[in-house]
Amino acid sequence: MSDSDGSGSVSKETGRPGRPKRTDARRNEKTLLDAAATVFVTSGVDAPVRDIAAEAGVGVGTIYRHFPTRADLIVAVYRHQVEACAGAGPALLESSATPHAALREWIGLFVDFLVTKHGLAGVLQSDNTGFETLHAYFLDRLVPVCSQLLDAAVASGEIRTDVEAYALMRGVGNLCVGADSDPRYDARPLVDLLVTGLRQPR
Repeated sequence: MSDSDGSGSVSKETGRPGRPKRTDARRNEKTLLDAAATVFVTSGVDAPVRDIAAEAGVGVGTIYRHFPTRADLIVAVYRHQVEACAGAGPALLESSATPHAALREWIGLFVDFLVTKHGLAGVLQSDNTGFETLHAYFLDRLVPVCSQLLDAAVASGEIRTDVEAYALMRGVGNLCVGADSDPRYDARPLVDLLVTGLRQPR
């Protein structure tokens, strides 16, 4: 099974690029992954495949042709969301009114990703090596992006200077624990308080 970050296929087992996919195949897979990510965020990783198919506007069989097992789909969504978060950081710095606003919006995307990430552990319980590889990939791609956002906000004088990217991401992650399984708990208001608390005292 392979998944795509938009430029070609990547082996789940090796993480190395495979044969490039045609543009239309990559676009179709991205549509499925976007739909699956949306459904996973709102309904969890155990959501029915028919809900994902409906979100994507395709038949259930199309989902299974691309992703024969739920684990295949979840891992592909995980990698897809990591790449989306990584690409969003620089884009938000360009388009947002301030670096702190960019950081706040990026953290919101990160929270959506974490809801899906927490469900992944249960799916990969029998493959600790695979999960550790994905976690290392997650850190390698996202910690530098968070650092870039923090550095920009520090340089603009908006936030305090003593916060490291890894610590912030870990704190946000801890606030999100259980958010995927407890409908009474919404981590976002607490995460928003955390991001607001980064502001430099005036």
